[in-house]
Formats: sequence, structure tokens, C-alpha cells
Amino acid sequence: MSTFDDREKAHEAKFAHDAELRFKAEARRNKLLGLWVAELIGHEDPAVYAAEVVASDFEEAGDEDVFRKVSADLTAHKVEKSEAEIRAKMLELVAVAQQQILTEG
Repeated sequence: MSTFDDREKAHEAKFAHDAELRFKAEARRNKLLGLWVAELIGHEDPAVYAAEVVASDFEEAGDEDVFRKVSADLTAHKVEKSEAEIRAKMLELVAVAQQQILTEG
């Protein structure tokens, strides 16, 4: 049974590691998205706005809370970006974030 137990522990460790990487990548993506939107809306402190976007992700599971925040802020500042454009940017930035995290080690 020791081989089975070892395999089980290895799978659990991999699952935990992958979940942690996903969490870090999503948080980094949200920061990058916040910086992008801050530039578009002319926010006086992009780092503060990016932190607000990161914090908005804790409202509910998934990406909809982040999408709603940035979409509403873009609309409020009369910056026209379609839902498809915002979602495409989110996908682009999650890939960038994953790459950054993997290269950081």
C-alpha cells in the first residue's frame, strides 16, 4: 500500500501546487488588467486602481466580479470597450501572468 499512498500524496501535492499557481496567475492578471484600465481611464494612481481591481475579485467566485468592475469603470469614463474586447484582454493577460509566474520560479 505504500506505493499507492505515495502516489496519492504526490497527486494531492500537484493539485495543491496547480491551485496555488492558478490563484497567483488570476491575481496577477487582475493587477495587469487594472493597470491597463487605469491607463485607459487616465487614473491618477494606476497602482491604487489595480489594487481595487484585485480586491474586486473577492466578491464572488469566477471572473464576473472583475469584469463588472472594469466594464463599469470604463463606461463611467466614456471609454468604449466591448464585452468581447475586455474578455479578450482578460484572456491575454492571464497568459502573460502565468508566464511571469513560471519564470519567477
